[in-house]
This record gives sequence, C-alpha cells and structure tokens, in this order.
Amino acid sequence: MLEALIVDDEELARRGLEIRLKSFDGLSVCGQCRNGREALEAIRARRPDIVFLDVQMPGMDGFDVLRHLSGSDMPAIIFVTAYDEFALKAFEANALDYLLKPINDDRLAEAVERVRRVNDEKASNEHRDRLLKFVCELTGRELSLEDALAEADGRGQSYPRRLAIRDGGETSLVDVEAIDWVDAAGDYMCVHAAGDTYVLRGTMKHMEELLNPETFVRVHRSTIVNRHRVTSMRPHRNGEYFLNLGRDRELKLSRKYKGNLERLGARV
Repeated sequence: MLEALIVDDEELARRGLEIRLKSFDGLSVCGQCRNGREALEAIRARRPDIVFLDVQMPGMDGFDVLRHLSGSDMPAIIFVTAYDEFALKAFEANALDYLLKPINDDRLAEAVERVRRVNDEKASNEHRDRLLKFVCELTGRELSLEDALAEADGRGQSYPRRLAIRDGGETSLVDVEAIDWVDAAGDYMCVHAAGDTYVLRGTMKHMEELLNPETFVRVHRSTIVNRHRVTSMRPHRNGEYFLNLGRDRELKLSRKYKGNLERLGARV
C-alpha cells in the first residue's frame, strides 16, 4: 500500500485530487497540507511514499520544501503546477514527474504507476539526486564548495570557521559550528544550519575532510551530522540506527557507518 500526501494552497484542488486518488488500488491519502511548513511537518511525521507537491505556494514554495528535506525523509515527488512551457521542459529534461493543472486522468495514472515501479534504494537515490540538481538549476541558488571556502574567514586554523554562501545578491556568513547536518545528492549538498538550508556544489568526501571530526560525524553515504545536535538514537534494522535531532527530525545511520556510533557517544 502506497501512502500519498497532497500539498496545495487551494482547498478545492486538494479535495479534488484526493477524490481522484481514491480510485487507485493500493494507494491511500495520508493527509493534506495547505503550505510548505505543514508539508515539512507531515512528511517527517508520516513518511509518505508519494508527495503531490504544488510548486506555486505563498511563503515557502514547493522548491523550498525540497531544500529542507534530508535523505532519510525524501519521498517520491510528483510536481503539480501551472508553470509555463519553459519550466515544463526543465521538468522533462531532468526526468521528473509533473502534473499540469488542470490534471489529466491519464497523466495522473501514468505518474502513480511510475512511482510503483521505483521502489529500490538505487532508483530512490537517483530520483533524489535529480530533484536537488533540478531545484539548484531552476532557482540559481547554488555555490561551489571551493568558492565558499575561498570567501570563508581564514585565520590559519586547521578547519574553516565560517562558509560564505551567496543567495542572489546577498552573501551569508555561516558559522560552521552552527551546522546541524549536511545532506548530499550527487554533486550537490544541502547544508542545514540554524533553521536555514544552503545549497553547495561539491563532494561529500571533500566536505568531510573540511569539517572537524571532533564535532562532525559521517553517518550515511549522503549524511554528515553535528554530534552535539543528536539528542537520542534508537536501533532500526540490520545494524542501522535512527538519530533524533529534536523537532521531529531523524537521520539514519547506516550499517556501513555503525563504527561511528562511539563518536556520537553511544556504546556499540
């Protein structure tokens, strides 16, 4: 049984889509959200398999929602949009599913069937990589890790104290100690710090080398966490763990990195 979450600021659009989804066998709607903030909370709490995500919403739009998701809670995304032809070509070029308003029944069935076929970890990772790359290209909010370090405050320390990250015409100086965790998706990384999310272009290996290992711990092929943010942890399966960072935020520690539990303060 697949569980779907509907995110749209228009009530009639949400209700209409839910009614149509009820006709699909093996699929149930686990909730509706009116905005991006509600969507983030629902995705983390309910862990849906599919999110029908409206792109154009006031405040936090659909692209902002994607930036705030981490690898452990990234579901399959089907965009719902009234975008113009240029943006639709961008969706297609990145092999991402979208539904154009008003939604066509055949396209809806095709999108749901495609999600049913994408159920292995490799395909899910590829889907997530395409999502983040697409958001960066479409919004222009990206900076290479090398550029951020070139502008970072440098006083001869072994590890950088700050990163300088441009967002449009502004540059944010991000204290490294304020970083909660870092996600990787292909050649892109999401740096989550003090409630904000910044996108950098670079490799996880390079980022891991730059961060102080006394503070930052690799817990997954795509995740580095600030160990001071971990409030508790619980075993999952096959040697995996879930790390709790508070506020309904959990990250997965994979079996490959189980040896790093001691660096998080846990006894294996």
